[in-house]
Amino acid sequence: MKILTTLLMAVAVLFTSNVQAEYGKQKVVYHINYDNPKAQAGALRNIQNHINAVGAENLDAKVVMHGNGLSLLLEPDELASVPKMKHANATPEMQVKISGLKGQNVAFYVCANTLKGKKITLDQLYDADESAVVASGVAELAHLQAQGYTYIKP
Repeated sequence: MKILTTLLMAVAVLFTSNVQAEYGKQKVVYHINYDNPKAQAGALRNIQNHINAVGAENLDAKVVMHGNGLSLLLEPDELASVPKMKHANATPEMQVKISGLKGQNVAFYVCANTLKGKKITLDQLYDADESAVVASGVAELAHLQAQGYTYIKP
């Protein structure tokens, strides 16, 4: 039984390696502008599945959030102080997923226009600093697509 288990694991590793080599290098931008917590969790799961399929070393992935999409990073304790947002989805479970993706070199960007319009500060967002801010979410999406990033709206 031990030999069979070892053999199956070896075949799985070989299959995974071949699948990753098959896809090659990829550049993608994931677009999040909705506040549904289940949909956002699904988007993060899609990103992890993408990494699992091609390998973190083969994927240049960015997540651009604007509008209600900033709820992905909004801390639940901050919801009352941001009246223009209906959800604050950066629960401890979501924070673990976000940190895990960041640890695999996924970059998360937030729209400066949304921060200003919804009166959100960076300290109200989970793990966001000035380097995460782009002038305009939609302009960043267009810019990345012009640079060869594939657009994905999960």
